[in-house]
Amino acid sequence: MIEKQSSVVDERFSARVGETFRSFDPATGAVIGTYPVHTAVEVNEVVQRSREAQPSWAEIGFGERKRILTSWRSALIKRRDEVVDLLHAENGKSLEDATIEVIVAAQHIDWAAKNARKVLGPRRTASGLFMMNQRATVEYQPLGVIGVLGPWDFPLFGPVGTAAYALAGGNTVVLKHSEYTPQVGEWLADSFRRVAGDDRLLHTITGADATGEALCRSGVDKISFTGSLPTARNVMSACAETLTPMLIDAGATDVMLVDEDADVAAAADAAVWGAMSNAGQVCISVERAYVHEQVYAAFVSKVVELVGTVKAGVGQPVGPITMPEQVAVVRRHLADAHERGSRALTGGLDGIGDRYIQPTVLVDVPEDALVIREETFGPVLVVTAVADMDEALAKTNATGFGLGGAVFARSRAMELARRMRSGMTSINSVVAYAGVPALPYGGVGRSGFGRIHGPDGLREWTAAKAITRQRFPSPVRTTTFTRRPVDNRMLATLARILYGRG
Repeated sequence: MIEKQSSVVDERFSARVGETFRSFDPATGAVIGTYPVHTAVEVNEVVQRSREAQPSWAEIGFGERKRILTSWRSALIKRRDEVVDLLHAENGKSLEDATIEVIVAAQHIDWAAKNARKVLGPRRTASGLFMMNQRATVEYQPLGVIGVLGPWDFPLFGPVGTAAYALAGGNTVVLKHSEYTPQVGEWLADSFRRVAGDDRLLHTITGADATGEALCRSGVDKISFTGSLPTARNVMSACAETLTPMLIDAGATDVMLVDEDADVAAAADAAVWGAMSNAGQVCISVERAYVHEQVYAAFVSKVVELVGTVKAGVGQPVGPITMPEQVAVVRRHLADAHERGSRALTGGLDGIGDRYIQPTVLVDVPEDALVIREETFGPVLVVTAVADMDEALAKTNATGFGLGGAVFARSRAMELARRMRSGMTSINSVVAYAGVPALPYGGVGRSGFGRIHGPDGLREWTAAKAITRQRFPSPVRTTTFTRRPVDNRMLATLARILYGRG
C-alpha cells in the first residue's frame, strides 16, 4: 500500500505541463478523474480572458453582483448532496463534516454579497478645519484579477473565503486548486458559471507546482495562497519577480489553553474534536493543549475517554489522510517525540497505517520536539501540564506561528485570549471564529499575513481610492505661489490654538 501511495504522489508531482494527472479517493486509491496540467501559455490565456471580463463585472454594480452571488449561495444549498459526495470522495472527510463545510461556505457567500456595498461603497469623511472647503470621500475599487491557490483540506470553503469576497468587490478570479482536489475546484467554478452565465468570472486551472508558479507570474493583480510554510516561501519568491502582492495563510501549531476554573469536560470534548476532525488536517486544528496543573489529570482522563470512542477507518468519524506523504510527516513527528521520552496514551506509532492514522494523544513531550515546533497536520494532540497560564502563554507564543487558538477559562478568559499571539481566538469553544462571516480570518508571524472574511476580507481585494472636491475657494491661500504673509500668519495662529496646548 505504501508503494502504491508513493506512485500516486510521483504521478501528481512528476506530471509535466501539457500532460495529465489523476485525482484519487484517499480512502481507496480509486481514480476520481483525470485533469490537464495547464501550461504557462494556457494560464496566461485564462488570466487574459478574466481580465477582459472584469470591467463589465465591476460596472454592473453592487446590486446585480449581490443578486448573482445570492443565487450562487442558493445553488450550493440546493446541490448540497452532490458536492458533499464529491468532498467525501476526493478529500476523504466524513459526509457530516462535508455538509458543515458546504453550509459555512454558503453563509460566507451570503455575507459578502449583502455587505459589499456598505463596506466598499463611497462614503464621506471629515475634511478637518484646515481643509473645510473640501468634500472628502473614500471608496474601494477592485484590483482586477485575483489568483487563488486553493487548499485541499477545505477544498470548497477555502476558495470561497477568497472568491466570494473578491467577486463581491468587482474582481474576477482564477482558481488553481490543489492537485489533490481538482474536481472540487472545477465543480465550484462550474456552479458559479451556471448562475452568472459567464465562465470568465470564476475560472479554474489544474496542475501542480509549475502551474501555480505560472499563475503567480501571469500578471494577476493579487495572489491568495493557503498551504504549508515551505510552499508559501516559493509562492512569495515567484510573486516577487513581478511585484505581485499576496495574501498568505501558511498554517500553524494552534493551541488550546485550559485554566484552573475551566469547564474541563467541555474543554476536553472541544480538544478532541478540534484535534481529530478531518483527521487533524485543518490549518486551525488544535495541535497542543496547555492545561493548568490543578485540572490536568481530569482533562487528560476525559480526553482519553473521548478518544476511545473515535476511530479512524472506513465509515468511522476520522477519515483517511488526504495527502499520502503526510503519513510520513506524522510518523517522523511521533518517532521524534518517542525518542525524547513522550508517551502515547492513545494511538501512537502503532496506530499509523497506510491510509489512516488512529487518533493519538501524547503527554510528557518536551518543547523542542518536532510535534511542538512544526505543524503535524494529523490526528495528534499534545497535552502538557503548566503551573499557570503565564507559563502556558510563554510556550504558546514561542513557536513563531500564530493563526488560531482557543481558551477555556472563566475569570481570565478575555485577558488570555488577547495575550495569545494569534490572529484569531475562540473562548470556551474551538474554531468558532471561522464560522462568523463578519470576522477577519488570518494569522501573524510564520502563519502568514492578510485577512479573508469580514470587512477586512472585502477590502483585501480592493484599492482604497481617496477623492476630494473643492466646495468653495479657501479664504486662506495655501496651495499656490500667490500665498501672502498674512496667510502664513493665520495658519500658524490656528495651528497653535488647535495643537499647541498640552
